[in-house]
Amino acid sequence: MKTPITNPLRIGLRQERVIPPQCLVIFGASGDLTHRKLVPALFDLFKQRRLPSEFALIGCARRPWKDDEFREKMTNALKEKVKEEPVLWNQFLEGLFYEPVDLQRQDDILRLKSRLEEIDKLRSTHSNRTFYLSVSPKFYASGCKALSEAGLLKDSKRSRIVIEKPFGRDYSSALSLNRIVQSCAQESQIFRIDHYLGKETVQNILVLRFANTIFEPIWNRNYISNIQITAAETVGVEDRAGYYESAGALRDMVQNHLTQMLAITAMEPPGHFDPEAIRNEKAKVLQAARLANETEPWKCCIRGQYAFGGTKSLPLSAYRQEPGVNPNSTTETYVAMKLFIDNWRWQGVPFFIRTGKRLAKRVSEVVLTFREAPVHLFDTAGGSPTANQLILRIQPNEGAEFRFEVKSPGSGMRSRPVEMEFSYDESFGEPSDEGYVRLLADAMLGDPTLFTRSDEVEAAWRLYTPLLEIIEDSPWQLPIHPYESRTWGPTASDGLLATDELLWRRP
Repeated sequence: MKTPITNPLRIGLRQERVIPPQCLVIFGASGDLTHRKLVPALFDLFKQRRLPSEFALIGCARRPWKDDEFREKMTNALKEKVKEEPVLWNQFLEGLFYEPVDLQRQDDILRLKSRLEEIDKLRSTHSNRTFYLSVSPKFYASGCKALSEAGLLKDSKRSRIVIEKPFGRDYSSALSLNRIVQSCAQESQIFRIDHYLGKETVQNILVLRFANTIFEPIWNRNYISNIQITAAETVGVEDRAGYYESAGALRDMVQNHLTQMLAITAMEPPGHFDPEAIRNEKAKVLQAARLANETEPWKCCIRGQYAFGGTKSLPLSAYRQEPGVNPNSTTETYVAMKLFIDNWRWQGVPFFIRTGKRLAKRVSEVVLTFREAPVHLFDTAGGSPTANQLILRIQPNEGAEFRFEVKSPGSGMRSRPVEMEFSYDESFGEPSDEGYVRLLADAMLGDPTLFTRSDEVEAAWRLYTPLLEIIEDSPWQLPIHPYESRTWGPTASDGLLATDELLWRRP
């Protein structure tokens, strides 16, 4: 009997991995991210029995809380989860501690070091430590230096550091930050986190391509005419005006989330399922990517800002009327652009990416549109067949769908488009984990596959540097186009696709 060929990629993704004894230290533990994402993700890992019994979480911030106060804050923040699993929550609380720490004060770091040694003995964590910088980006460099000077990053096998986005504001600042962080720790210890990479459907792009022979042969310029990558939000800036005014959609979403989806969609097959092999291929994509018009980069990018919208009963304010926003702000809440990747696989295929706040629908997706049949043999209602599309839904309703033509019922030979759909929730009977669940587990395991390497960060910033320079030095070349809230953005963005006789997909 013929022996089936085992797919190493599938085995690599399926293997159960055991997190070693661990102490996770979160700086910025009084912040929103800790309450909304990090502690809930850790509790999910605890409920799934994926955290070791030898586990401790130390929250650190400048507030003078005690252990019990921190535990009470977390209990209040997760009250719904606590109601569902009160016994498990009380068990989880036993591993939570708090230490007041100002990252700018070396005395505080040395006191934290002593507390860590105590907790190592109490919880038997074997000095395995993961430091999570959930703080303002301006403290990334000084925080890493403080930890290094205290000797907390010395052991490259037992200590690692997780850094939130944004990693730099432009190419030069990212380069400078990389040099500082790499002087404090080895690259293998540095985990630059992008929560989009923790989503099941982003990871599923790898499996869809490299575990199915029907897709990989046609995943190239010979069969694909264009690719659209969208990350649309229905919410406005909410309470993030202070951060958003200094960042904008280009820095907040495009440089990291959308660019990572671009890299995973366009990368070459890795030689084997290994973290560095995958990150090598992603880096190559970003190094080959370029703006569609390098001599006049303003012609391949549209910036927008949401204006008034909504209904009489539920009006939505404009961005400039949001609390904390400059009334004359020129910060973009919408960005659309056209890119090319200059390599053998993708030469000449346009990549269109867009993101925005207060758009018509909350959706993140990758849409691959295939080339039309060379000869149209059958009549259709629209005059010509609809191009085949593979739509990878990142959120919500995670899954995928494939659109293709079939014969319409009746005596004639007319075609019409239909869809085949796959849903994670329906197929597996349970919702997929939140991105931070997977990423926190990987960080504690020391698995860098879904984290961004230094050369990836630098290549991404280098790609968008011409646009950032224009915004800073010649903003009239990239003007702000207002768009009504809860629409699909400024009409000017349609022009990016018009030259290719294409339209944005309206999910």
